[in-house]
Amino acid sequence: MATAVETLDKLERRLTLTIAISEVQTEVEKRLKVRARTAKAPGFRPGKVPMKMVAAQYGYQVETEVLNDKVGNAFNTAANENNLRVAGYPKIEPKNSEGAAAVPDGTLAFEATFEIYPEVKIGDLTAVEVERTKAEVSDAEIDKTIDILRKQRVHYHVKGEQGAHGDGGSDLTAKNGDRVTVDFVGKIDGVEFQGGKADDYAYVLGEGRMLPEFEAATIGLKVGEAKTFELAFPADYHGKDVAGKTAEFTITLKKLEWAHLPEVDAEFAKTLGIDDGDLTKMRADIKLNLEREVGSRVKAKNKDSVMDALIKVSELEVPKALVDQDVERLVEMTRQDMAQRGMKVNDMPFPPELFTAQAERRVRLGLILAEVVKENKLQATPEQVKAQVEDFAQSYEDPQQVLKYYFSDRRRLAEVEALVLEENVVNYVLGKSKVTEKSVAFDELMSNNGQQA
Repeated sequence: MATAVETLDKLERRLTLTIAISEVQTEVEKRLKVRARTAKAPGFRPGKVPMKMVAAQYGYQVETEVLNDKVGNAFNTAANENNLRVAGYPKIEPKNSEGAAAVPDGTLAFEATFEIYPEVKIGDLTAVEVERTKAEVSDAEIDKTIDILRKQRVHYHVKGEQGAHGDGGSDLTAKNGDRVTVDFVGKIDGVEFQGGKADDYAYVLGEGRMLPEFEAATIGLKVGEAKTFELAFPADYHGKDVAGKTAEFTITLKKLEWAHLPEVDAEFAKTLGIDDGDLTKMRADIKLNLEREVGSRVKAKNKDSVMDALIKVSELEVPKALVDQDVERLVEMTRQDMAQRGMKVNDMPFPPELFTAQAERRVRLGLILAEVVKENKLQATPEQVKAQVEDFAQSYEDPQQVLKYYFSDRRRLAEVEALVLEENVVNYVLGKSKVTEKSVAFDELMSNNGQQA
């Protein structure tokens, strides 16, 4: 039994639930009899333990289970009878300070405090301004990608030694792009410091792996030559013992190697998976992959633009219970991600407030999207879901395995359905709103990794 619904705040509600003690006792006795069939105790055969002993051993646990079930059922019944869409989980407590004690009419009273889902008002989408990004893949991007692929396959030869690819030229001094092997020792106020000395240390000049002064001192050296120079460590240097201090380093060049990049030929194409080494096919394959990546990033940017627009044009209260639940999910996702990266997270604190703004946005968008989908019948169709999975599969070596992976698990398929649903909303809003086209340079698009949830 439940009282009338009390309104505490915009979304917060309260119900008083009453449970008949006789019903609880009857159910407790029924469950204890079931327990007694398999109960064990010293000196008794299984199933022959006296009921008093069964009640003493299991009575509190069974009574707690029955109360939880009775109160939960009473709350669900009351919520259904009052057409309440409960957001999150209710907070249920005994109504009086003495706990779930009986009141004079032979009942137990509990108070359930909870939030309901808000009313979502979507504004006039025809008045919304949305920026739609577009980008293209040109021959310049393909050439640049080929250069990157060549650098990933770079190999080094000793300068001055003749080999299959030459001797690296007559200049035997270190310059940017060369790989150098050095011995070095550093001192502060004439005393060596921890981490300031190494033998046979190799790095590539120009990659920024070493501090600028260190690289500058190396450039121009020949094998066997040494140089002493001062190096001022930045104030924010990761080594706290030397941060902000000036050290004197002596560096000796022991080995000098020049970089050989593979030629763009049939052999190079074969290393990229082009079996016959056809360079035209190689460029087409690279372009296809770049277009797929560009398309993905453009889609993400356009989705963010639409979501931002929907947030601006929509009115709703966000249930705190749903935000708290999403904060917990984000904390757990972060914890798992860091653990997979090899970080020890067992004792690491994860303050909830770090995730609150992101969780609030995610919940708000979820409620808005649900309303837009419901109002405009934008649910994902089986055909759309299948097409999306097939699109995923095209970037894998065995597309059939990818199809099997998704269609054999309903949860995985639900993730695809959510993506399709979002895309339906994005296309719907773009079709209704005032759209401004914006061309974005390839480099700018690829360097922009900031995507909102």
